[in-house]
Amino acid sequence: MNVYLDLYLTFARIGGLTFGGGYAMLPMLQKEIVENRGWVSEEELMDYYAIGQCTPGVIAVNTATFVGRKIKGTPGGILATLGVVSPSFVIISLIAAFIQNFADLAVIKNAFAGIRVCVCVLIFNAVVKLFKKSVIDAPTLVIFLLITIGSLLLDWSPILFVIAAGTLGILLKVIGGK
Repeated sequence: MNVYLDLYLTFARIGGLTFGGGYAMLPMLQKEIVENRGWVSEEELMDYYAIGQCTPGVIAVNTATFVGRKIKGTPGGILATLGVVSPSFVIISLIAAFIQNFADLAVIKNAFAGIRVCVCVLIFNAVVKLFKKSVIDAPTLVIFLLITIGSLLLDWSPILFVIAAGTLGILLKVIGGK
């Protein structure tokens, strides 16, 4: 298949089948672009995801742009980005047109309650998988614990936590001589 079309369709499928934003999208990204297609490694995906959190815009869109650009340059980045946002644009347009007519129905309220629970489970599974791949030794465990405690106690921007984690990573590597 044409790689450009494959990029668009892959990200359109991911964008159309994941609910709950970028965090809920991570398991599908891992399966599709790392395991099935081998476009990026697990480490590259985690890097793109981390950078996507620090840059303006939606995490899923930023990640799609990074992956598409890696595979086919700027045109690939554009097509992957269009792919991931196209389904959302169509779905949101349809929901916006009809939501007021159905929002008070019990079945709709119950469906959204179920979707919220499912999204929590998907995010939790992604976090566990990332934890297993990222916390690989004592220094990374120290960084994990410090950032976790900091995020619970401090009302900082995620950007500051990423900068702090990067700085800690550098310091621990220099101190440890690795």
